[in-house]
Amino acid sequence: MKLISKLMLGAAALALSTAALQAKELTFGMQDNEVSNVYRGAQAFQEKLAEISGGEMTVKIFPSSQLGDFKAMVAQVQAGELDMVMTGYPDMSYVIPELKLIGAPYVVRDFDHLQKIVAGPWGQKMDEKFEAQGIELLDTWYYGTRQTTSNKAIESMDDMKGLRMRTPNVPFLIAYAENVGATPAPVAFQEVYLALQTNQVDAEENPLPTIEAMKFYEVQSHIALTNHFVASSAVQISKSVWDGLSDQEKEWVQTAVEAGGDASDELTFKAEKDLLETFKERGLTITEPDLEPFRAAMKPYYDELEAEFGEGSIAEVIGD
Repeated sequence: MKLISKLMLGAAALALSTAALQAKELTFGMQDNEVSNVYRGAQAFQEKLAEISGGEMTVKIFPSSQLGDFKAMVAQVQAGELDMVMTGYPDMSYVIPELKLIGAPYVVRDFDHLQKIVAGPWGQKMDEKFEAQGIELLDTWYYGTRQTTSNKAIESMDDMKGLRMRTPNVPFLIAYAENVGATPAPVAFQEVYLALQTNQVDAEENPLPTIEAMKFYEVQSHIALTNHFVASSAVQISKSVWDGLSDQEKEWVQTAVEAGGDASDELTFKAEKDLLETFKERGLTITEPDLEPFRAAMKPYYDELEAEFGEGSIAEVIGD
């Protein structure tokens, strides 16, 4: 009996070790840190994947640019050195130029509109371009809508004139500043607080949760709800990795990623709603300028994009 018991225990141990060897661990790189909503969404994805696969699939998350900036991580995914990466959806315009169209200010009205675009005919064309880059797009998560902060009230577009506005070194956000009358001043993200504090720049633009996280409210007195850009995070996986998964594994990953997106989106929408009241309580003035002049001011930039991608290309993106 003792021999039989030992043999059974040995067989069980062998089965467990074999199962452990067969378990697939995905690697997932992102620039955002551990306190961000998208990181918490990534954790929800991680938990859901382990749960629904019964531990057969797991994911290891590398936040805070541990593996390099997003371009470095995309290159790693393309080279098969990293399984998954999160970037901004239009940030991928450096390899898929047509994504500049969806990044153009005021082309996307809100996150629901963005999701319809990504799921629609234009988005499907972009999916093919992602695949041509060796990448499969799994989902887009809400990152926040960019607003404008300053040390004076922005009641209308006329109030933008003369403002030295910090923007990232991103063409469509530079175009936003220029076309509404401000002077764009690209400043590294880590240096924005000091630039505002020392009046190197007068204004900046970011989603409300970023304004909170980076404490820009300490060195700015006004927030204008300009809603000029709906930011999103694109969850991507190496096409070679994706193609190597079974149908069951693909279903697990897709289901878990969407669960992570739901968790992240809920946090971000709630944060934006709550932060408006929080900023008011801190003494900041919130203004809601008429946005029609802002939208109209973007026409010269739209013309530039249509010269590059063809007449009617922006209307094709909007899909109305």
